Amino acid sequence: MFAENKLTEDMNEVRSFLLNERAKVLSEAEWRFRMRGYGYNLRRTDGGMEVARLPQNRVLGTLEL
Repeated sequence: MFAENKLTEDMNEVRSFLLNERAKVLSEAEWRFRMRGYGYNLRRTDGGMEVARLPQNRVLGTLEL
């Protein structure tokens, strides 16, 4: 969806946006809530944080944290 005010599905730009937003919050729950507002669904998996685009919930990739 939107990363840095532009529509993109480039995982590098999305990753940068997500990590910048993560630095602004105190908890992972707050981060996930904020990202839902931007149109991203974050789900913790064994491989890291799975990133999906809402409302279709289509997986874009995984962040290794």
